[in-house]
Amino acid sequence: MYKEIYLIDDEALVNEVNTIHFRRLGLGDRVKSFTNPELALDNLRYRENKNQNTLILLDINMPEMTGFEFMEFMLLEEFPGTNEVLLVTSSASEADKEEARKYGKYVKDFIIKPLRIEHLEDYLQVSNKNEGPLDKK
Repeated sequence: MYKEIYLIDDEALVNEVNTIHFRRLGLGDRVKSFTNPELALDNLRYRENKNQNTLILLDINMPEMTGFEFMEFMLLEEFPGTNEVLLVTSSASEADKEEARKYGKYVKDFIIKPLRIEHLEDYLQVSNKNEGPLDKK
């Protein structure tokens, strides 16, 4: 199970709705919400335990830094694979899906907004078995 859950989206309302989903799942106390991806990245960098299981819901299209740029930093700085990313985006672009595959170490699913609580329930059940939804495809 995840010790921390990072919500990273430049729209505060999206983060608020996703926080409600996690509260309903009994995980609200683990949520950290960011509208600025650079602040979220710094928070991840300087955590006490960098190896703890962390779920990151990451938007792709943000003004300060795209989700792909965010993951590029994760790769360059060799973040551990215990950081699992769900890309939650309004993009249905095949090019974005292909780009997401480059970060397979981290990206476990590509979800088109809006994120539904049912999707989280399904993902959390599968991840407890140590197999992400993308592993099944």
